[in-house]
Amino acid sequence: MTDAHLRSRGDGDGSNRDLTYPPLPEALVVPVYDNHTHMEIADGGDGALDYREHLGRASSVGVRGVVQVGTDLATSQWSASIAAREPRVLAAVALHPNEAPSLQEQGLLDEHLAGIEALAALPRVRAIGETGLDFFRTGEDGRDAQIRSFEEHIRIAKEHGLALTIHDRDAHDAVVEVLDRVGAPERTVFHCFSGGPDLARLCAERGWYMSFAGTVTFKNAALLREALVVAPRHLIMVETDAPFLTPTPYRGRPNAPYLIPLTLRSMAETLGTDASMLAAQIASNTELVYGAWDAEPVTVDE
Repeated sequence: MTDAHLRSRGDGDGSNRDLTYPPLPEALVVPVYDNHTHMEIADGGDGALDYREHLGRASSVGVRGVVQVGTDLATSQWSASIAAREPRVLAAVALHPNEAPSLQEQGLLDEHLAGIEALAALPRVRAIGETGLDFFRTGEDGRDAQIRSFEEHIRIAKEHGLALTIHDRDAHDAVVEVLDRVGAPERTVFHCFSGGPDLARLCAERGWYMSFAGTVTFKNAALLREALVVAPRHLIMVETDAPFLTPTPYRGRPNAPYLIPLTLRSMAETLGTDASMLAAQIASNTELVYGAWDAEPVTVDE
């Protein structure tokens, strides 16, 4: 398995982004984890960081480890491979909901789901995700495939005793309906939580975790900050979703796990609490969801 990036970030809008990485933030006193990142995606133009560089910078500012997340079979295989050789990485594997309609059209959905299930048996694969529903890009004709794929991912997570990482875009009600109907895994995480306080209350009632990304720092994200205030502290986590969703004041520039301190400190300010106290709570929550990063040794030499 190659260590190279599998793909590059595409802007798609013709904008001229600043491709320089932001400076290192002040290190956290109490370390935390990046609950959701995509180190296989190259960003930053000629200055793109590989996973070793990402992890080195993260370690220097108090980010103890990351969950590297797959979105199709190739990126899930890459994620599992990196987790097998790097003690600071655990893997999540899945087919992104936007992949499901095209795979079904090609007659490949079942084959790729079987590939995800095979990866789920690996010891440093600790979550199935990101899976869920995305009605932003997929129309009505693709919803059945998304729902079938989502249901199969839920089954895989439960049968393998793994956490479930939810991708939910413009589909709050439908995601909740599927989880309630099929039965959510014991540890279910809404990645890049995008709902308001009502969804936060619903998640709290069901014991579902809410992971906040750099979006919570954005000026226009008042409802998201209200959701953060409503969310019980024992159910919140923090993530980058790098290379996307870079926190303020560097919005639009490449994101990376080392920028977690910016989001965490913004969350602490919103909650009116000490950043170290919040970091300790979030680190504990993250380990409850995924287990310890050193529970199984790495098995592949660099």
